[in-house]
Amino acid sequence: MAGGMVLVAAGLAFEAAIAAGDGVRVVCGQGTVLAARLQAQLGAPRRAEPGGLPCAGLVSFGTAGGLVDGLRPGDWIVARAVRHGGAVPSGRSRYQAVPCDEAWSLALLRALPRAVHADIAGVSAPVAAAAGKRALHAATGAQAADMESQIVAAAALAHGLPFVCCRVIVDPVERDLPPAALAGSRPDGSVDLPAVLRSLLRNPKQLPALLAVARDANRARQALKAGRRAIGQGFDGMAGS
Repeated sequence: MAGGMVLVAAGLAFEAAIAAGDGVRVVCGQGTVLAARLQAQLGAPRRAEPGGLPCAGLVSFGTAGGLVDGLRPGDWIVARAVRHGGAVPSGRSRYQAVPCDEAWSLALLRALPRAVHADIAGVSAPVAAAAGKRALHAATGAQAADMESQIVAAAALAHGLPFVCCRVIVDPVERDLPPAALAGSRPDGSVDLPAVLRSLLRNPKQLPALLAVARDANRARQALKAGRRAIGQGFDGMAGS
C-alpha cells in the first residue's frame, strides 16, 4: 500500500512467517498479547515507523474456520466487514459490523480472483463444534471466523487507519475439532507440541480426527503461501510492486 508501512497481524507463527516481506511489519499473537503488540507498534495515532514511514494500514492475515458449506480448506476469503459481539443493556449479545476498507479489499480480490467476499466473525475463543459454527453463521451472517480480525479492527478504529482481512479456510464447517487440535496454541502464536501429545495420551481415539486436521492445515498453508505471492510485497494487491 502506498504511503507507508503496512502492519500485518497474524495469530500463529507460521502465518506471520508467510506474511513477512518488504513494505510490511508483522506482529504475531492472540488475544491480549496481540492487542498489546499492535498498540506497541502503533503508539500514538499515525505515529511514524522507524525510518520515517507512517503506518498506512492494518491487515488481518492467516487462517480461519469455515461457517458455511461452500467454503473448503484452502479457500480464500476477503472480508467485507468484521462482525464481533458486543454487550447491550439487556444482557443479550449483539454483533456489530466494522467495514473493511473497500478499495483495498477490491485490490486484494483482484489478486485473489477465486476468493469469497463476505463477512468474517471475530471471536475470542475457538469455535470447535460444527453446531457452534453453524450457530455463529446464523447469528452473524459471517461465512468464516477467526480470533484476530476483531482485534485488528479495533486497533484500526482507534488509530483512524484503514484495515483489511484476508484469510484462508483451515477447518470446514462440518468438522468438530478434537481437543488436541486446540491444545497446542500458545498466546504468542507458537505451537505447544507437548500439550498436543499430552492430549493425545489422554484420549488416543482422537488421532484420526487430528490427522484430518493436519491434512487440511497443510492445504491451508500452501494456499496461504500462494496467495501471499499473488497479493504482492506491500499487501496492495499488486504482485511484484
